[in-house]
Amino acid sequence: MAGKIFYRERRKVEEGEKHPRFNVVAVADVNLKIHSKHLRKGELKMIADAVGAELVELEVDDKGHKMASGDHKKKRED
Repeated sequence: MAGKIFYRERRKVEEGEKHPRFNVVAVADVNLKIHSKHLRKGELKMIADAVGAELVELEVDDKGHKMASGDHKKKRED
């Protein structure tokens, strides 16, 4: 069975910027270490081809993370 590399698009990168746009989130069934925070799509494809893995793009919700009650510390009002 081939491994999988799960990745998602970064939130703070605009179209046309010259910065890497993707984050690797998880790796399954592949012996792989990634030493970069952000990667380009072409770099991800080359890595996946080299290790025989499938790329899986995760859906990104434009709303960001939802805060459930009690998950984050409340800010103190001075």
